[in-house]
Amino acid sequence: DTWKYGADFFRTEFLLNYIIATYSKPQVSLLTGIVMGGGAGVSIHGRFRVATENTVFAMPETALGLFPDIGASYFLSRLPGFYGEYVGLTGARLDGAEMLACGLATHFVPLNRMSLLEESLKKVDTSDPFAICGIIDQFSQQPSVKGSSAMNRMEIINRCFSKRTVEEIISALEQEAPRVTNKLVTAAIQSLRKASPTSLKISLASIREGRLQTVGECLRREYRMVCHVMRGDFSRDFFEGCRAILVDKDRNPKWMPPTLDQVHDGVVGKYFSKVDDPEWEDLNLPTRSSHERRIVPKL
Repeated sequence: DTWKYGADFFRTEFLLNYIIATYSKPQVSLLTGIVMGGGAGVSIHGRFRVATENTVFAMPETALGLFPDIGASYFLSRLPGFYGEYVGLTGARLDGAEMLACGLATHFVPLNRMSLLEESLKKVDTSDPFAICGIIDQFSQQPSVKGSSAMNRMEIINRCFSKRTVEEIISALEQEAPRVTNKLVTAAIQSLRKASPTSLKISLASIREGRLQTVGECLRREYRMVCHVMRGDFSRDFFEGCRAILVDKDRNPKWMPPTLDQVHDGVVGKYFSKVDDPEWEDLNLPTRSSHERRIVPKL
């Protein structure tokens, strides 16, 4: 029953994500440094996300035998085109300019002006999002996305990551590879080949479901998924990923099942089902007076 300690942790975390996503006061997150996993959960759901030169965003869960959680199926599915599938499945790292371009960040403020922004925000006594936005705007810039960025290859990303299955996504990328000088395609193929096959399949299904769901519905579904993952109901890849990447650090996980064709659709569907345990319950989210905000991409 040790999985229940983990379930309690995720229940609390997802509840916090939901409160942030539906909070009426504007939250400003200053993204100085690494924004991954849980760090994305406490920031991306907020009203204002301020990126800068040293911001690095990623959802690297598929390499760990997990899946993009913390409500990521809500915000990744709302990025332009099929960019969310690309980011969620490959664990690709984005810089501040890319975050702004795709809508994960709302502003970009240079590092040397970040403390001035913070001081200005501390001085104002208002919860008016337009006033707050006006303050951030005074310090913000429009950085240009680097030439090699995936944002400049959206037609390739859309062509490949719109495919119905993970197998078809990989074979579409392999067809693109000889035609593209950019490292993006080969890097994406490498990441997908290294990731847990089970994780890739449940992550793709999760992002696709998330497109048509509210943030609350996404978190509720992801809570079911994470409980199944921690119980090791259909795969123990999460334990193996933690061993290989965080504990022994041999970076050589042995996934089970080891190939995509052995992860059947029926099993993927089971991750979205209720947990078979009399004490288990669905994620219970409070009714919020404020309406769930939509994350609107900048493009």
